[in-house]
Amino acid sequence: MDLAYVSLPGRGATDALLATAVARLHARGIVPAGTVQTNPPCAGREKCDMDIHVLPDGPVLRISQDLGAAARGCRLDSSALETAVAEAARRIDGADLLVINKFGKQEAEGRGFVPLIAAALERGLPVLVGVNALNLIAFEAFAGGLAHQLAADPDAIADWAACRIPACAT
Repeated sequence: MDLAYVSLPGRGATDALLATAVARLHARGIVPAGTVQTNPPCAGREKCDMDIHVLPDGPVLRISQDLGAAARGCRLDSSALETAVAEAARRIDGADLLVINKFGKQEAEGRGFVPLIAAALERGLPVLVGVNALNLIAFEAFAGGLAHQLAADPDAIADWAACRIPACAT
């Protein structure tokens, strides 16, 4: 089972790393399924929006809700997240690996991308997941000690993926 994760401190840092790594994978001819996230700023607000890009060619879905400038708490639109999961699942056939932007609260509770991660691993696809510090313990419990942390380097991530894809190994 090839399950790896990356985790960086700072808002949006893991998202940026994964997006750069996916660009490197594309440049090597490696086809990822899954998602990467961008965080466009909201004018006049501290919190940004959260957009999911479904790989390799799917739609961009806004997964954050606008709850107002003074809102606190979770802004995740769980319905939009489930749409992203379904769109990513539709694109897994023909993919070389699965990239999931975040093992978040939904995944920590066994929902969200968890079934897709399990399905990819059952197929023998390598899986790369972004994990934030808040959910690292839940991710490690989910992985059962079988995941390994990759260096926060897009080239190292691309090398890890290429070594697991026989047709693309370089």
